[in-house]
Amino acid sequence: MSLILGIESSCDETAAALVTSERRILAHRLAGQEAEHRPYGGVVPEIAARAHVEILPSLIEDVLREADVALAEVDAIAATAGPGLIGGVMVGLVTAKGLALASSKPLIAVNHLEGHALSPMLAQPSLAFPYLLLLVSGGHCQLLFVEGVGRYRRLATTIDDAAGEAFDKSAKLLGLGFPGGPAVERAAAKGDSKAVPLPRPLVGSDEPHFSFAGLKSAVLRARDSGRYGTEDIAASFQRAVVDCLIDRTSRALAEAKGATALVVAGGVAANQAIRSALMARAASHGLPFVAPPLWLCTDNAAMIAWAGALRYDVGLTDGLDAPARARWPLDPNAEKARGAGVKA
Repeated sequence: MSLILGIESSCDETAAALVTSERRILAHRLAGQEAEHRPYGGVVPEIAARAHVEILPSLIEDVLREADVALAEVDAIAATAGPGLIGGVMVGLVTAKGLALASSKPLIAVNHLEGHALSPMLAQPSLAFPYLLLLVSGGHCQLLFVEGVGRYRRLATTIDDAAGEAFDKSAKLLGLGFPGGPAVERAAAKGDSKAVPLPRPLVGSDEPHFSFAGLKSAVLRARDSGRYGTEDIAASFQRAVVDCLIDRTSRALAEAKGATALVVAGGVAANQAIRSALMARAASHGLPFVAPPLWLCTDNAAMIAWAGALRYDVGLTDGLDAPARARWPLDPNAEKARGAGVKA
């Protein structure tokens, strides 16, 4: 059994965790920054980085104390090395490097997307490779065929906005507050999802990828028209996102031969309407549906420690010169998607 200390600081969540290769979460601490960023309607990178610097050391001390574990007893130290807001990534990675150097422990530079991709296995021991993963977060929207630790084949990505980005920006347009995803979901629960005619970009097309920029713009036009209530716009927007995700996922299922399950991960995976629709689509294809518990969907250090444990157990460690990266595709060999605003 390996014991890994994980550190996450890629956006506006600061977190530390101790996780074993036997799926035991010995301790986990997370500090959010919603209050700091709410006045701006979104995450301010400089504010986020400063907050990571201030809180991370005490979080690490807290998890070690709660688990009654000394740093010398940890097998390796894993930290998000990208992708993400580069200032925040650097804070966590440099902290991990310092701890690794001081304790003579291996460093594991974890791709944040790999943390999300492997997080369902932490909660669901029966999940086995390979599986089809819909990774939906604030910065990414991808369909990946997860073949093993460090082996990912990208089937689709977004050519402009990610689904989570569209949720956040639509929430801001509608005056629903920050963070946008939960705010839109709450408003949508009170609205009519058929009230506002919104587009479904790329639905039914031969293009495998996602697009949400046009949908976001349609929300702005619906708001400015004065013909629709905020809750109806939110409900119609959420329904449109669900339709886009399901259509693209169905297309990918045809390519994911041998998949053991349909899996969803990332912050947007906490949305119950999206979960329900994916569960139904998995059932229609005779596949189990797997989603992490809600707290594992959003950014956290347990998933980074777990990805670190899996990488450590197969001998994948990194040197102290491992770089911090603002962008870091899981499948570097994937064909470049077309589009002016393509995301890696």
